[in-house]
Amino acid sequence: MTAIGDLLDDLVADADAVFLFSPSGSLYESFADADEEVVVVAPDNAVKADQYVELPIEFTDLTERVRFGIEGAMEQDIVEEGEDIVCVVSVFGDDTDTIVRVRSGEFDRSGVYDLFVNSRAEPAVIRDVLEVAVELGKKGQKGKPVGALFVVGDAGKVMNKSRPLSYNPFEKSHVHVGDPIVNVMLKEFSRLDGAFVISDAGKIVSAYRYLEPSAEGVDIPKGLGARHMAAGAVTRDTNAVAIVLSESDALVRAFKGGELVLELDPEEY
Repeated sequence: MTAIGDLLDDLVADADAVFLFSPSGSLYESFADADEEVVVVAPDNAVKADQYVELPIEFTDLTERVRFGIEGAMEQDIVEEGEDIVCVVSVFGDDTDTIVRVRSGEFDRSGVYDLFVNSRAEPAVIRDVLEVAVELGKKGQKGKPVGALFVVGDAGKVMNKSRPLSYNPFEKSHVHVGDPIVNVMLKEFSRLDGAFVISDAGKIVSAYRYLEPSAEGVDIPKGLGARHMAAGAVTRDTNAVAIVLSESDALVRAFKGGELVLELDPEEY
């Protein structure tokens, strides 16, 4: 046990900050007298931490979860580049079971924090649309794989850069994504061609839109198809973000500023 204790001592020695991911109240209180900066990263600030980064989705991949927390803390100027951070995380259950040490800024920015926090659309709206795409990716449409494209935010400009493929079932409605009944409607309409356009506040503006911005110069990973190209192009030319469910591999991808910034496997979400 001495060797293990020494190893843990070395792991946390001279750290500049401690990041607690979704901690219990008792765990957070145990750090009340810590010399290091204590930062809580969680879906909500239940422990009323002074330093807090909101975690909009529960990343199953530990690297992405840690990366998001660090990007958020750096964006808020809680930590600076080059500082040593000890991350306390629950990976295999509800209890804390993993400690990771990482240096802030040692990996490239992913853009995921920027996707949620610095987009025109409200973070909760982006999360709700992601959850619709993930659920659709898990179950498909009547048991069959389906693709879908959701464009979120800057709806007026997106509408100007697209045209209808069919009637708009949401033209005179005032329904919002996140409502369970509305989410069922979105899943049902997803079997047809075209993109959904959703406002900053989550109002569903249209379905069946054909996006028309030029794809020239848009660089997406090889193997991705027309929906992804359209998502890259429309987010480059507007302040929208785009969330794509791929029919071929069932992965959910998010684009902002013409770039792929997030990739999720619905089965692991």
